[in-house]
Amino acid sequence: MVVAELRAIDPAPYFPDVTPTPHKPTRPLAPGAPAPDFTLASTPDQTVSLREFKGRPVILAFYPADWSPVCSDQLALYNELLSEFQRFDAQLLGLSVDGIWSHLAFAKQRGFHFPLLADFEPKGAVARTYGVYHAEGGTCERALFVIDRAGIVSWSYVSPMGVNPGADGILRALDGLGSGKSTS
Repeated sequence: MVVAELRAIDPAPYFPDVTPTPHKPTRPLAPGAPAPDFTLASTPDQTVSLREFKGRPVILAFYPADWSPVCSDQLALYNELLSEFQRFDAQLLGLSVDGIWSHLAFAKQRGFHFPLLADFEPKGAVARTYGVYHAEGGTCERALFVIDRAGIVSWSYVSPMGVNPGADGILRALDGLGSGKSTS
């Protein structure tokens, strides 16, 4: 029987010109800005447009990648809170740069009951218009937006990539819509 010895490999000698670059935070659309309309694939033959939800609050949950542990936990939390979001008549939309086939498999395996939209080609175009494309990583930031009934950004937040932002901010923003207050 052959037993392989596993050792940590220092990548520096193999990639001497590559140094990690610190993540540069992006600037999301601020409260009060009109939410840019978009149309993205939700299935191979169906699309979803933001304008379809005019008159209703919309939660945009940009996330870096299907299947990652933090994204899986974050979206599972939102799936569990769908009835709470529906109390405010709010529609939840998940967005990432992953392709539609990945989204479909991810949503099926995780049992999600809200659309995952593919900001795939041109890659990150919608994330860029919302100011939350992470160019160095080629992904979306972990960013949240609450859009009011008139199509205006009421609240936005960018979380560190490795941190699940939870839902408290979303729920406060939705509650603020009921009172007509913008939250930041």
